Amino acid sequence: MESLLEVKNLSVSFDVYGGEVQAIRDISFEVNKGEAVAIVGESGSGKSVTAQSIMRLNPSPPSRFKGGSIKFEGQELLSLSEKEMQKVRGNKIGMIFQDPMTSLNPTLTVGSQIMEGLIKHENMGSDKAKARAIEMLDLVGIPNSSTRLKQYPHQFSGGMRQRVMIAIALACNPSLLIADEPTTALDVTIQAQIMRVMKELQQKMNTSIILITHDLGVVADVCDRIIVMYAGRIVETGTKWEIFQNPQHPYTRGLLRSLPRLDQKKDEALIPILGTPPDLIKPPEGCSFCARCDEAMKVCVNNDPNLYAIKGSDSHRAACWMLHPCANREVPV
Repeated sequence: MESLLEVKNLSVSFDVYGGEVQAIRDISFEVNKGEAVAIVGESGSGKSVTAQSIMRLNPSPPSRFKGGSIKFEGQELLSLSEKEMQKVRGNKIGMIFQDPMTSLNPTLTVGSQIMEGLIKHENMGSDKAKARAIEMLDLVGIPNSSTRLKQYPHQFSGGMRQRVMIAIALACNPSLLIADEPTTALDVTIQAQIMRVMKELQQKMNTSIILITHDLGVVADVCDRIIVMYAGRIVETGTKWEIFQNPQHPYTRGLLRSLPRLDQKKDEALIPILGTPPDLIKPPEGCSFCARCDEAMKVCVNNDPNLYAIKGSDSHRAACWMLHPCANREVPV
């Protein structure tokens, strides 16, 4: 498959009063055309910073790129000026933010907010932009679109506001859609509807998707590949079937054990991951998950593992010393 986005050795830090927060530490991944990729992990693992770094939305200062590369359609985004980057945002790369109530402008109608990008990026007149906005509201499943176009965000439910955000993000037919926790504030039935809308739109428009979430459960039906992040690093990556059926990193297994299952017995409790993530002002020298890992070894304390390829797979890799050829240990499933 042809690569659309290439992130290589990216490191991003925030200079704060207490020191340097190393939010992203040397991560690399790709997103292919028409592919849906999920980035999962706990709060503070670096998921949203990764998404905002791709869009160049992190304020500087306090943020700064320490190294690495972000290439979109072969173009280096980190070398673009702010004016050049504005031509990419909303046009070639769309983004759905976490909370639609705070992301939408309460003083403007939803129609004017959808039309704004079309007028700016597509050079459409107001009549043509309005027709396109109505078409987008129909596409994301909002009934009476011509009437709803004139309404304000507070007149919509949470699920409908999120659909409006999707319509805004997809109005200019972007090649890449970044969805940052798009279902966090919604109940499970609305979550399922939003994820179904995103899947249908991906198939219709062949848009690549990066889905940022802390919940592995919402990605199973939508994404092709999963990237698991912890403490600013990628600890495991593979297809969704490899991650769900054969997780290789202790952190990934912990995330899956903490999810409710349909075959779970009534008296069977969920198993949480004990402890807390490390302080990224002073990250550990070795494996970042070492202090919370039941399978930690001496080598884990002072040595950070590489991403090791899993036997029998071209796409599955995990950063765990138990996967080193010299470990000679079976990884539990």
